[in-house]
Amino acid sequence: MRLYLLALNPTDSVTEGFLPAAAALGLDVTVLTDSAEAHRLAYAALPRPVEVLECPVQDFREVVGRISRHHAPHAVFTNSDHLQTQAALAAEYFGLPAKDWKATLRAKNKAELRRRLTASGLDAVRSVEVGPGQDLAALAALDLPFPCIVKPREGVASEDVVLAEDLDALVRLGTEIQRRRTGAALVVEEFLVGDLRTLETLGDGRTRHVLGGFRTRVSEPPGFVEEALEFVHAHPRAVVDQILVQLDEIGVGLGACHTEFIVQADGRARIVEVNYRAIGDRADLMMAEVLGIPYFELVLRTHLGERLPADLGARSDTHAHNLAVCADRAGTLTAAPGPAELVEDGVRLSYRPLRAVGEHHPHYRTNRDYLGLIWTLGPDPAALREAAAGFAAAQRWEITP
Repeated sequence: MRLYLLALNPTDSVTEGFLPAAAALGLDVTVLTDSAEAHRLAYAALPRPVEVLECPVQDFREVVGRISRHHAPHAVFTNSDHLQTQAALAAEYFGLPAKDWKATLRAKNKAELRRRLTASGLDAVRSVEVGPGQDLAALAALDLPFPCIVKPREGVASEDVVLAEDLDALVRLGTEIQRRRTGAALVVEEFLVGDLRTLETLGDGRTRHVLGGFRTRVSEPPGFVEEALEFVHAHPRAVVDQILVQLDEIGVGLGACHTEFIVQADGRARIVEVNYRAIGDRADLMMAEVLGIPYFELVLRTHLGERLPADLGARSDTHAHNLAVCADRAGTLTAAPGPAELVEDGVRLSYRPLRAVGEHHPHYRTNRDYLGLIWTLGPDPAALREAAAGFAAAQRWEITP
């Protein structure tokens, strides 16, 4: 059986999650990508060979044609935010299990997401779409709520998501984003105040499992860097129900979904964004270990048309904390610790560098500023936070301007 995996960049989710899962399921994998050499290098050390073919994967027509000229597909899959609609359309073309392409588009297009939820009556976040090149000063004629959020309509990972305190700041920040992202549309929307959470779900199109979620700590505005995540086995039922009915309205059903939302003081749960794929930044790998389930295999099985079991057998006795080490300025990383695996006082700690010594980067004020990620797993959440903070304090990261 052959799995076609669409990808832009090699990620830990693919190299450590989905490709080993595909090997465990006995699948032959063909990766379609527009950066073939980078993928071949990333997968060279894997025990099971991975075929990599060059393909303009942003165009679903090219994806369909490339697959048609090659081996018959049994599944078409991607964990990329940017390729969900392409994968859905290609899978549907070949008569394979597929996400609803309309749902993938609604999830990716943040303006369309807001319009859909507003029209349904489920939630009405005040929102305005700004077309490519549109003069942001014209927004003065609208009754915008300040402070407000300005962000790319099809953005990801908090990149270019900023808080504007007033119209002058909105015009300035929005213009800077337009300059960096030529031709990109923006969304200006109400700033949702409350505690940031995530909901992680997995479905086969008929059965949906709520796997839990994360409490998220973000940096102080104007940017929104995810500084720490703490796994939660179960959010309050009333909160989860509010999110699930909105996901139903969007059309989310097959496979993994990572939804970010705000819980306001009155208990109202309001979606920030829907990422119709597994959570990234290694949190999916951590979640699989915490729950003790073959998460990546289960995701792939849904795309092969298999039903999920009624009970996944997930554990609830282990907790997890994920602490990001972030660059606080631009420059070259001149000193940093290597990977680490430690076990002490019932806490398992894992550190993975995400930036190599010698690399020079600007200060992004997004998740691109991550120098490394510290996981801690164990039975006591307080001990996990303490262990992660203690490890970070004992290490040295140096950035030279």
